[in-house]
Amino acid sequence: MPRLDRRDLLKVGALGMGIGLADLLRLQARGEAGSSNRSVIILYMRGGPSQLDTWDMKPDAPSEIRGEFRPIATTVPGIQLCELLPLSARVMQHWSIVRSLHHRPEDGAADHSRGDQIVFTGYAPGPNENENIHPSVGSVVSRQLQSQNLRLPAYVMIPRMIPGTDAAYLGQACRPFETQVDPANVGPFQVPNLEPLRGLTAQTIADRRGMLSRFDALRGEADRTGMMETMDRHQRQAWDILTSHQARRAFDLDAEPQHIRDRYGYSKPFMSRVRAGGDAPGWNQRVLLARRLVEAGVRLVTVDLRWWDTHEDNFWSLENGFLPRFDQCYSALIEDLRQRGLLESTLVVAWGEHGRTPRINSAAGRDHWGNCFSAAIAGGGVQGGRIVGESDQHASQPKTNGKIPHDVLATIYRHLGIDPNLQYLDHSGRPLSILPAGRAIDDLY
Repeated sequence: MPRLDRRDLLKVGALGMGIGLADLLRLQARGEAGSSNRSVIILYMRGGPSQLDTWDMKPDAPSEIRGEFRPIATTVPGIQLCELLPLSARVMQHWSIVRSLHHRPEDGAADHSRGDQIVFTGYAPGPNENENIHPSVGSVVSRQLQSQNLRLPAYVMIPRMIPGTDAAYLGQACRPFETQVDPANVGPFQVPNLEPLRGLTAQTIADRRGMLSRFDALRGEADRTGMMETMDRHQRQAWDILTSHQARRAFDLDAEPQHIRDRYGYSKPFMSRVRAGGDAPGWNQRVLLARRLVEAGVRLVTVDLRWWDTHEDNFWSLENGFLPRFDQCYSALIEDLRQRGLLESTLVVAWGEHGRTPRINSAAGRDHWGNCFSAAIAGGGVQGGRIVGESDQHASQPKTNGKIPHDVLATIYRHLGIDPNLQYLDHSGRPLSILPAGRAIDDLY
């Protein structure tokens, strides 16, 4: 491919093929250094998994509370999991459970988008619960750490953004890089934001000179005002990310050895009865892509593992869809990271926006419940085989050592070397902390 000069790179940005990344790099040039060898994977179980049917079973509770599943032993004496999580039970020594999470009363009653906002930003949303008014943890990571690796985006969403994951007042530059296409789908996996650039040459850019006359006039003004050098640098950095071999290789899921892909699994989508018109994607390969990305140097990857909203047929949906596929890909991820020497540097957080009601409803389901839920946390120095906090006899309230979502976010920030007291100016010029409350969970270490 012909070598692109500085004018060519600027034209790429003018054509909309890298201007977002250029803005990102321009803004993030002021970012502060964090821990350069650490990453985070968030396995986001959107919809809210039932704590009683996964990681906090209550076998002695009445049948209308305990449900249909039985607990099984794990490799750690005294810790039991749902019988549908046998693979996770076999690696229990490598991960731990927080069983006393709850939403603060001042953050309001938990629902999906409201809960999304809280667990990704630490703040309750505004009137539009689908819109960020505070930046997500990933956007803060992008702002702080992107400058440490200009060959890969710092923050990636698989496959695309959900409520709570946007950048708010940090701006477009700190939004996540979205794969758009789903690695769970059948066939070759090609990221559209990367693939079209492979055929881009200086000649194809030159063919569009007629479209660029006004931009060239602006460029001349930038030359005269001394702004050109800065723009050039960030455009070159944007081009480097979008065309780098490192990025293409990281996203090349088809290059993964077949036995590794098989270990994560290929669960097909199933039409669940938990939501009208909803379905649960076969998201196993999404988790494998997350491992590839952190291995390459991406700092925070959020994987959408929806849709655990089991208002109806909770037990059928968990048994026939959610739990077997989660068990396979979660245990595979833990083992894979450990075997590659990445578990110590990669913090893995699996959780949803809330839990489920202790009492089973008339539709054999469980409804939203923000007063008590669980999270699975591994890697990043976390000691496996631990239980943090305790719920009451019905998993309806924390009994001891209660934790809030902000504590999990503080743990993520500390792992990455980012001060949770860091402040940015919002749209009105007010300084706001990236986290309004919370302390890292020392009990995990």
